[in-house]
Amino acid sequence: MSGAEYLASIYGTEKDKINCSFYFKIGACRHGDRCNRKHVPPTFSQAVKLENMFQNPAANPANPMTEEEAQQFYEEFYEDVFVELEAKYGRIQEMNVCDNLGDHLCGNVYVKFYYEEDAEKAVEGLNNRWFNGRPVYASLSPVTDFREACCRQYDVGECTRGDFCNFMHLKAISKECRDIVYEKRRRDYSPPPYRPGGPQQNNPQEGG
Repeated sequence: MSGAEYLASIYGTEKDKINCSFYFKIGACRHGDRCNRKHVPPTFSQAVKLENMFQNPAANPANPMTEEEAQQFYEEFYEDVFVELEAKYGRIQEMNVCDNLGDHLCGNVYVKFYYEEDAEKAVEGLNNRWFNGRPVYASLSPVTDFREACCRQYDVGECTRGDFCNFMHLKAISKECRDIVYEKRRRDYSPPPYRPGGPQQNNPQEGG
């Protein structure tokens, strides 16, 4: 294996001493600008990160919401954002929202489009937008396989790091919410002819 081939094989892994493996795998790093490894944003991607966009009631100690009210608040947010982004920028393969409370993941929304050009359009359009009185910060994300970015212990209810885990804790939506944003559309939709931009794969949040 040549030197170039070796560097390509370890790119974004823990063996890579130049590029941050956490940024490559999670799309965020707890060290931020202080990280001693590079955070290289992708030049093209199907996925868009909307940084800290969801204002998680759990992050506010004074939050008066019950668990049921907080879930309803979240699902109204999820439906509103999903429906608007798909209508304006293109068909969405999946949308995930982090339930973590660490600053680098708290409220992050990851939207994976079927096509890279739609993701690029979304970044261009959303960076001129405000949501709930706050500016939207959109960027292309290196994360396209959310199964690899997720905390596997959290998925089975065994994460010992809690809300400040450095792997994604994805906030679940109810079957009713999923029916609205995924199932009805799936029944009524015929896939378009293939366009370059990404494989069409199902995701945990999309279901099925």
